[in-house]
Formats: sequence, C-alpha cells, structure tokens
Amino acid sequence: MKSTLKIGLGIVAVAILLVLSGTFYRLPEGQQAVIVQFGRLVGAPVTAAGLHVKLPFVQEVRRFEKRLLIWDGDPNQIPTKGREFIWIDTTARWRIADAKKFLESVATEAGAQSRLNDIIDSVVRDQVSGSELVELVRSASWEVPAGEILEEVPAEVREELKKRVSRGREELTRSILAEARKVIPQYGIELVDVRIKRLNYVESVREKVYARMISERKRIAARFRSEGEGRSAEILGTMEKELRQIRSGAYRRAQEVRGKADAAATRVYGEAYSRDPEFYAFSRTLEAYREGQNKDSVLILTTDSDYYRYLKQAARPERAAR
Repeated sequence: MKSTLKIGLGIVAVAILLVLSGTFYRLPEGQQAVIVQFGRLVGAPVTAAGLHVKLPFVQEVRRFEKRLLIWDGDPNQIPTKGREFIWIDTTARWRIADAKKFLESVATEAGAQSRLNDIIDSVVRDQVSGSELVELVRSASWEVPAGEILEEVPAEVREELKKRVSRGREELTRSILAEARKVIPQYGIELVDVRIKRLNYVESVREKVYARMISERKRIAARFRSEGEGRSAEILGTMEKELRQIRSGAYRRAQEVRGKADAAATRVYGEAYSRDPEFYAFSRTLEAYREGQNKDSVLILTTDSDYYRYLKQAARPERAAR
C-alpha cells in the first residue's frame, strides 16, 4: 500500500513539474517573443525580460532577437548613369520592430535576410544607375584644397575635380534608406541604416583606368624630362656665353699688354736710332737677315745691298790695321 502511494505521489510530482515547466518561460534580455496556439498568434508580443506565463502544452513560445542585426549583401555589378560598370558592396543594420508581423510574413531571420536581399539590392541598383560615378565617391561638400592640383593635370581633369556635385555618397545612402523604408515595415522590420562598404571598377574598366593612369604619368614624366633638357641647354648656353666673354676679355687684355710692349720697344728703338742712326740701321739689318736665314741657307748679295756695304765697311779697318 505504501509503495503504491509513493508511486502515485511521484507521478503527481512529475505531472506538476511538467505543468509548471510548460506554464512558465524565461525571456532573456535582448530577446522578444510571441505566443502561438494551434498555429495562430495569441496576444501581443512580449518584449520585457523576465519570467512569463503561458498555457501549458497548447501554447508555444517563438523567440526573436530584439537587438540590431546585420544584413550584408553580395557585391553587385551595376552600371552608373555614365555607363561605367562598377562593383558595389552594401551593408545595412536592421531590427525586428513588430514580432507578430515578422512571424506572419517572413517567419525567421533567414527569411528576413532573403527579403532584404531583394529589396535593398533593387533599390541600390535603381539609385546607382541614376547617379554619376563622381556622386558615388565624393561628398557633396567636398572641395579641392587650394594648390593641391598639379599643373601637369590635364585641363578636363582639373575641371572635373573642381566641379561641384548635386549629391554625394551621403545623400545617395539616405535616398537608398528612404526608398527601402517604404517597403520594409510591412514585414515587421525596421531598417536602421544602409552603408556602401566598397566600390570599385569591374576588371575590364579597371584595366582601362590603370592604362590611362600609366599613360598620364608617362606624359608627365616626358614633360619633366623635356623641361630638364631645356634647362640643361639653357645652363650650357649661359656657360658658353660666359666662357666666350672670359676669353674675349683675356684676349683683349693680352692685346693691350702686347700693344704696350710694342710701344715700349718702338720707343726704345726710336731712342737708339736718335743716338746712332748708322748703328741702329746696321743692327736692324743683321736682325732681319738672322730671322730670315737658317744654317742651310745660301746668301747671295749684290754689291749695292746694305748688308754687303756693312760687311765691306767692316773689312776696311782690318786691312788698314795690317
């Protein structure tokens, strides 16, 4: 009898535990829940953390995140308004704003991610295809700092850099967010923000851009080399001019010195001539013959030449002395 009573009490205790476990449920911080009874939603979503009550066995608790969730889309190839094909990678933050709508429309977070893929990708494609490339990479308030553009940059590129855009990347992301928010609330989702993570040219366009950059750098390098060669020629020309001036000055100075020396020699010759004209004439005649003859020369004199006359006069005193 006692053993039967114990068994009965044990069964009752287990039943009570089962009923209690099916009646109470704990909701952690950062989660929210909805109650489902026979496949239909019952009551309002539960958002407060703590211990809550439900009907055991007939009601089921569906739990969802209350915190921010991340949507990370796949990179897409999209043409801009100017027909430049780019890869664009976007991300967004979202939360479950209405758990009841969320459960009825998408059921799970995976379903929500799939729906966000369709909505955000479509909006991004529409906005990017209606925008110029410069609007995707530049802020509307950005201006080129004074003196930052090199003189070698082509005029068309310089004008493109100075051109103000009607809307920049911030305005574009705000437009994407506003358009997506028109559709997303019906799924019980609140879209917090959208961001462009990465933007790049597609491979074929990127190769053309790199080729253009290389060509531009080569053109600038060629211009620098040309300017350097021109400067080198200018320096060499200046140096040659200065050398000619130095040589001219040195030649002029040498001529002045030579002129002064010749004048001094002429003065000395003049003084000698005034003192003894006959000896001066004799000396000059000998000097002239010495300069005009060498050891192999044969001298032929006439009887009326000055040199013969001087030799003849020089021989007379010798015979007289004998």
